[in-house]
Amino acid sequence: MKEATGELNITVVAIIAIAAIAALFYAVVWPAIRGNLTASTRCSAAYGCGACNNNTMICRGYYNENGEAVEGDIRCQCGQ
Repeated sequence: MKEATGELNITVVAIIAIAAIAALFYAVVWPAIRGNLTASTRCSAAYGCGACNNNTMICRGYYNENGEAVEGDIRCQCGQ
């Protein structure tokens, strides 16, 4: 009986550890990945970009997924 209880405790600890890692991923790691993907997508569809200065350039806007122009300055990396 004690062995079954020990295995149950290990299972509970493993489930809690997996849940903690998943929560950390969705709370910290995923927003950073999503932000980088969004910025990369916008920069690849940017227009009206100025000169490259310190590995960054300012663009006047970008084209969204529907092909519509979205105005507003965005900062993109360049010169890599």
